[in-house]
Amino acid sequence: MADNETYRPGLDELAAHYKDVLRLLGEDPGREGLIKTPVRVAKAMQVLTRGYEMDAHEVLRSALFKEDYSQMVIVKDIDFFSLCEHHMLPFYGKVHVAYIPNGYITGLSKIARVVDIYSHRLQVQERMTLQIRQCIQQTLQPLGVMVVVEAAHMCMQMRGVERQNSITTTSEFSGAFNQAKTRQEFMNLISHSHTHT
Repeated sequence: MADNETYRPGLDELAAHYKDVLRLLGEDPGREGLIKTPVRVAKAMQVLTRGYEMDAHEVLRSALFKEDYSQMVIVKDIDFFSLCEHHMLPFYGKVHVAYIPNGYITGLSKIARVVDIYSHRLQVQERMTLQIRQCIQQTLQPLGVMVVVEAAHMCMQMRGVERQNSITTTSEFSGAFNQAKTRQEFMNLISHSHTHT
């Protein structure tokens, strides 16, 4: 991250706490390799939680276009990185979003921005999936929305059960996607891409 990046208030206080954390872990915060670590971690944590400062609904509203298109719009393979709220360890993967417009569409990059905003908070995968779906549903008022999130969780891979290759999949849907046929069409379209990766 660039040195000229603007950070939120509380950065110095956060860094002071991380200095205490290092000491409580049995380290010497004064040794050469750790002197700048508290402020580096504080800056990183502010970047990783920048979603608290952003309004995902406003992002969608900023690029709302009247359009008669009424077929499925899919944005798939949106990369995301988040922090689980239980251990503050990363979970990461891909988000796939589909919606069926009802008079309005939004810029495709704005869907990815919505994912970015909700993932840059302390999260659980289930809530993040729901928040993305609700934001699109409430803002665009489409005929239906479906969100699928596939993620690997470092809290499972690094500690406890230590399951290295497990993937957690969550989904949320509304409207037209309550029909199994419509859901299946979306799932077929996103699973097809995985055979080529």
